[in-house]
Amino acid sequence: MDERDLEQRLAGIRHLGLDLDGTIYRDGVVFEFTKTFLARLDKLGIGYTYITNNSSQSTADYCVKLKRIGLPTPASQVLTSGRVTIDWLAANYPDARALNVLGTRSLRDEFREAGYSIVEKSEHGDPDVVVVAFDTEISYSRLCTTAYWIAKGRPYVATHPDLVCPTDLETVLVDCGALCACLESVTGRRPDEVPGKPNPCMLDPILARHDIEPSQLAIVGDRLYTDMEMASRTGALGVLVLTGEATREEAQKSPLPDLIVENIDSLGDMLSKAKRSS
Repeated sequence: MDERDLEQRLAGIRHLGLDLDGTIYRDGVVFEFTKTFLARLDKLGIGYTYITNNSSQSTADYCVKLKRIGLPTPASQVLTSGRVTIDWLAANYPDARALNVLGTRSLRDEFREAGYSIVEKSEHGDPDVVVVAFDTEISYSRLCTTAYWIAKGRPYVATHPDLVCPTDLETVLVDCGALCACLESVTGRRPDEVPGKPNPCMLDPILARHDIEPSQLAIVGDRLYTDMEMASRTGALGVLVLTGEATREEAQKSPLPDLIVENIDSLGDMLSKAKRSS
């Protein structure tokens, strides 16, 4: 995309899908330019929704976290892979009522609030669907129970494909995709569906809620294989920031990003310029 085409595309952006960790903050510490950037979006009349594959926290708990770090946000502006999975189940398994959820207490509570019962153990009955998420509270017995129901052939959905959750701590945070790989090794099955990024269905709620076309949406994130892949598959503008996982060298070798910027502050400058010129 040449410079003129890019400026025209930026001028037509009405909404941003903003990744959180690596884009808005890092390990819960808000970047120094984040609040200024968000204020600039408000001034430009550009809406935004936080989009995260991290399904270890419910939407409500994310709102609490965002308020705690100085970014008070209504639930309507937070979209998690867990929430999208709930919506996907409602659309594709409307008769499902009981779920086996390999996920945190926070996520299981969100499923309960959506009207589902949670089957914790085999003696509690048969689940209609198995859901695997980013479970930071995982236990061996719950992992084994989930494997049992997957092996029995129950419909099997994973919230998102990430293998590792990013962190600057001296550890490896084993994410949903890695749990699915473990379960595949013992059951021979992969998830039937993965609604989270990069699945385009992750963006359906945003497009519908704000009555916009994909061309009027920009996806801003730090990962090539989730954020930028989803933008490419949806027809949204893919903006890669270099404040998280992907390096400039990796980004320049990939055909996915439409735009590479150092951080969201640089994107704010470009959006302001494009809007002034339009």
